[in-house]
Amino acid sequence: MRDRIRLAVPNKGRLVEPTLGLLHDAGLVFEESDRNLVARVQNYALDILFVRTNDVIEFVGDGVADLGITGEDLLSEAGAELPVVRRLGYGRCRLAAAVSSDAPYQAVEDLAGLRVATSHPETSRRYFAERRIPVDVIAISGAVEVAPRLGLAEAIVDLVSTGSTLAMNGLRPIGDVLASEAILVANPAAVRDRAAALTEIDTMLAAVIAARDKKYLMMNAPQARLAELQGLLPGLESPSVIPLAHAGMIAIHSVVDADAVWGLLPRLKAAGASGILVLPIEKLVS
Repeated sequence: MRDRIRLAVPNKGRLVEPTLGLLHDAGLVFEESDRNLVARVQNYALDILFVRTNDVIEFVGDGVADLGITGEDLLSEAGAELPVVRRLGYGRCRLAAAVSSDAPYQAVEDLAGLRVATSHPETSRRYFAERRIPVDVIAISGAVEVAPRLGLAEAIVDLVSTGSTLAMNGLRPIGDVLASEAILVANPAAVRDRAAALTEIDTMLAAVIAARDKKYLMMNAPQARLAELQGLLPGLESPSVIPLAHAGMIAIHSVVDADAVWGLLPRLKAAGASGILVLPIEKLVS
């Protein structure tokens, strides 16, 4: 058995930057380069393999890598039965069925008997087969959105993030085939034989992901207003309350959802809080 864990990650595409950011934020020290195929992590027994996006699943499935970061859409397309260790919260998109804006079709059921062009043929075939909608799936690579305009197909199934590319090409979505985001997958044998090491790496990444959605609040307040302030703080658990040198005053510390902070601050002030500090959280293990 190898001494070091291997993690396969994409070397190009939309997942590269957020993946590298996640690994660095987890405290892993390594240097990446366009010319390096392997980066040796200096402070953990981990080697990072930079491979083509479509090869990540194969590397993990064959046991060349113990873990891999890829898109959920690619795992679905490969049809590989790899354990999904964790969804990573970035690279969110969806596979959507779309038609020309002036086409009469309003739902995926309306595509029965028609042609559907896609770069995700296996996922598309499964989707329509499960719904017993007979379609002719045409596999193409790249420029899927031009298929209806060229007369190649009446509909497409393609990756969509904001929908702007569909609109620019005169298309509109009529149904979602698959929701996708970046995921951490594992080799089944590694899950069995190297469970402790894989759990450590998962914990590193999970702590960063959890912290990104939270903020740490610190404030001073009158002791008499504690119950009111506590009711405003939907933290992980009960807030920490610390007596201050001034009689009748306390400090309150709490972890709250990042999205709730700006709506929460005026209410905290109105309830008597002062000296409010909003701090980022580097890592959070709950």
